[in-house]
Amino acid sequence: MDKSSVDKGRVFRELHEAPGAFVIPNPWDIGTAKLLTSFGFKALATTSAGFAFSRGLPDGGVGFEAMIHHCREIAGATELPVSADLEKGKGDSAESASETIFAADAAGLAGCSIEDHTGDPANPIYGFSHAVERVAAAAEAAHALKHDFVFTARAENFLWGRPDLDDTIKRLQAFEKAGADVLYAPGLTDIESVRTVCSAVSKPVNVLAMPGFTVAELADAGASRISLGSKLTTFCFGMLQNAAHEILEEGKFNFARAAMPFPKLQTLFATGK
Repeated sequence: MDKSSVDKGRVFRELHEAPGAFVIPNPWDIGTAKLLTSFGFKALATTSAGFAFSRGLPDGGVGFEAMIHHCREIAGATELPVSADLEKGKGDSAESASETIFAADAAGLAGCSIEDHTGDPANPIYGFSHAVERVAAAAEAAHALKHDFVFTARAENFLWGRPDLDDTIKRLQAFEKAGADVLYAPGLTDIESVRTVCSAVSKPVNVLAMPGFTVAELADAGASRISLGSKLTTFCFGMLQNAAHEILEEGKFNFARAAMPFPKLQTLFATGK
């Protein structure tokens, strides 16, 4: 089959329909996208925080057009389906949510997520009705595309100082009725909360990986997809911090023993795979 003819959106949807849960890692540039592809993952997702940090910016500090350009680069760097973390999207209105979907599709993405986080620290979560209107508009746009596109709706309460599980479930249930394909409440920290969320909806649920979770436990709790968010990015920044400490405080270079071999990276990137 001509790989250019593959409906990556359909491939991505089928991953959610398969038994168990799959892990979707989050590269933050072309190199990490190619590297993660080479390891055998089945799909990739962008990370808004990871990309922002790589640009020396805080999470939320990248403009929409720059983010879409980044997504286009990631989608073009791999044969895998790529979903994008597009934060709140192009703007605050329901119409802007639709425009976000069309921009994501034009960038070659197989899916994307839109949050109910406003970007305003003083008022971080959209009101319930407006949040649902935005999801409904995005879902309508996604379903109007000529090929499959997996739209994820995110309820951000737990990331912004509102650990209200009842309200989070109410939002996810409303997002499901509004047409979202996948539901996501990042920031859940215990398996029972994950189980409660998954049992409250019928659409696939994405869960953010947390220390202490296992793939088997999350799958048993009902998760279909497990994303890593910015964790790979912050892990690499942590390793850089450790290396700097070793150099400056101990005068040693033992960190290099854990480095990926130069020839392996050279070969990977030389082949373009």
